[in-house]
Amino acid sequence: MRLNEEFEKTITSAEVEEWRYPRFFTENIGENVVITGTDAVHIARVLRMRAGDRAIICDGNGTDLLCVITAAAESAVELNILDRRPSEGEPDVYLRLFQCMPKSDKMDFIVQKAVELGACEVIPVVSKRCVSRPDAKSAAKKRERWQRIADEAAKQCGRGRLPTVGDMIGFADAVRMSADSGAQGIFFYECGGERLNDIVRPPFPKRIDVFIGSEGGFEPEEAVLAQKSGIRAATLGTRILRCETAPVAALAVLMNITNNM
Repeated sequence: MRLNEEFEKTITSAEVEEWRYPRFFTENIGENVVITGTDAVHIARVLRMRAGDRAIICDGNGTDLLCVITAAAESAVELNILDRRPSEGEPDVYLRLFQCMPKSDKMDFIVQKAVELGACEVIPVVSKRCVSRPDAKSAAKKRERWQRIADEAAKQCGRGRLPTVGDMIGFADAVRMSADSGAQGIFFYECGGERLNDIVRPPFPKRIDVFIGSEGGFEPEEAVLAQKSGIRAATLGTRILRCETAPVAALAVLMNITNNM
């Protein structure tokens, strides 16, 4: 059998196809499943799913349920459970992204891609060179939008848990939070640092905190503060990446190093 035939056989296997249905999260799981709210509206009105159609329901704690719809209305969708298994979409490393606030709507993209790549938390940070500095009311509204983006990304990419978007905090507070957590902190500094392969080595850490700057990068004193707190400076190469490119590159490399990609 040629290599491409073997590959085609693998990706079209019945087992894989059996679990390729629309995914939704709910805690309302007993002997059966009931979905209400916006997801029920989406199922009944947008997807036009009906009794007999199948869906994947995730309990948000790492378990996927293969279900069949028994009744579908915009007020509530009822499903019977056919099978269950551990979610395959969760990495075995808890990766938290501390992203310094970018301008415009770049954070929308960053949150979406971070979740797709396996981030468990995204925390917006205000550093000294951030141009975007929303007030408390505006920050709260932005956080709600980013959480919705994270939720939709989690459904689309097959996550087993819903990643969270935290409240906006200052840089010093972010450094303190990371240092107190016991995670391996990594600070991506445009002025240079260690290679990721030299920082993240077996046995791999269970928790990794990633710090990414805004368009202007970090002030030297911020780099000093991070390193004094045990957060190691890292480099993504000799090219200066945009603030929305850097987290995608960093998370992809980290997931690959830790065998989660």
